[in-house]
Amino acid sequence: MNMTVEPAMPDAAARLERLPMTGYQRGIFLIIATAWLFDSMDLAAMTFMLGSIRADLGLTTAQAGLAASASFIGMFFGASIAGLAADRFGRKPVFQVSMIVWGVGSLLCGLSQGYSDLFVYRVILGVGMGMELPVALAMVSEFIPAAKRGKYTAILEGFLPVGYVCAGILIYLMLPLVNWRGIFIILAVPSVFLLAIRRWVPESPRWLEAQGHHDKAGAVLGQIEEKVRGRLAEGVLPPVKTGARALSVTGAPAARTRFWDSIAELWHRPYGHRTLMIWIVWFFTMIGYYGLTSWLGALLQESGYDVSKSILYTVLMSAAGIPGFMFAAWFLEAVGRKKAAVTMLCCCAVSAYAYGQCAALRLPVEQVVAAGAVMQFFFFGMWCVVYAYTPELYPTRARATGAGAASSLGRLGSIIGPAGIGFALPVIGQSGVFIAGAVCFVISALAIWIMGIETRGRALEEISR
Repeated sequence: MNMTVEPAMPDAAARLERLPMTGYQRGIFLIIATAWLFDSMDLAAMTFMLGSIRADLGLTTAQAGLAASASFIGMFFGASIAGLAADRFGRKPVFQVSMIVWGVGSLLCGLSQGYSDLFVYRVILGVGMGMELPVALAMVSEFIPAAKRGKYTAILEGFLPVGYVCAGILIYLMLPLVNWRGIFIILAVPSVFLLAIRRWVPESPRWLEAQGHHDKAGAVLGQIEEKVRGRLAEGVLPPVKTGARALSVTGAPAARTRFWDSIAELWHRPYGHRTLMIWIVWFFTMIGYYGLTSWLGALLQESGYDVSKSILYTVLMSAAGIPGFMFAAWFLEAVGRKKAAVTMLCCCAVSAYAYGQCAALRLPVEQVVAAGAVMQFFFFGMWCVVYAYTPELYPTRARATGAGAASSLGRLGSIIGPAGIGFALPVIGQSGVFIAGAVCFVISALAIWIMGIETRGRALEEISR
């Protein structure tokens, strides 16, 4: 296989990196983040409705666990194909397709008649959600300059807890009126937001150049520069650094024509140890995170709280994720990705264990909710760091593939987590479930501590050398 080395600073990168942040780049980010928000609401729905679905369809704990895992099965396949497709066909078209798939999947969930239908349609919904996440990460990391990249990718992930809170409020207010099927139909409506993406979000110039499409990359860069220039008071852009334009003369890295070239590169030096590290992180973190959060509402109901109160308490816990991601957005730039990730994962382990003990001991609800809020603070903050870190580990030509592969492997963990709890809960109880989740977070923290690299403040092209 013909392996190529990414240049120190390709032309597209040089022109993008020197641009000041303006309302134009923030607008692109906001559109991508809004789509992420809608996706997160669909992802969060089972956290709040699993107990109601279980009661309505008469499911066993094992069946309920499998139903909670269904979307993650779809996300495994969606993430697997999306990264490869985005590196082959472009970020923008794959992002749009993902929104269509999850919109159709959510609508079908609302029309399901029984457990089997719901399971299949949740898989379809998961395919769309799995496609969107790695592509959104790649797009944001490639549009935002290195000095701001960590902050904005962390804020992007911050729309996950916002989505959880919005979904919780929607379900709390609407579930008594339209039942869980109606909620899924409502959640399908935002998929039309793809029209905004089609109109206002350009294709990544970095990806165009990496594919050898210099004319298209130049045209898109010219449009971006013009938009940024129009938002500057003096109307003058900073100059491109001397010596940073060599790629326009020497040519771009050879475009990859086969899907497996990008997959193989994930294991080629220097990316192999990074791939092993981030796969371990995603797999075990997903087991712990989704295993616990998918069952939060149902476990509260299991403890004797009614549907409305369990939803309300879960919303209150999830709301703590908003200051959690705000803290993480600052923390990862202040101390670096590696230290931030290890710290947040260790805090996830401690807080998950503490919450499990509070719930198992049937402490007063105020203490249970407070412990759950602390846990969610660190859960969502941890994901901000992991999502910011992952796409930075790979070169442009394999960035979406790298993020997609890690996310895809993580989906195996997210399948095992909720389904495993469904089988394990009657045996080890709530306390044992949260201890197991804490162990998963510790394993992820050790992987980053031993094998991780620091990427803070470095251009993507510099990291990939």
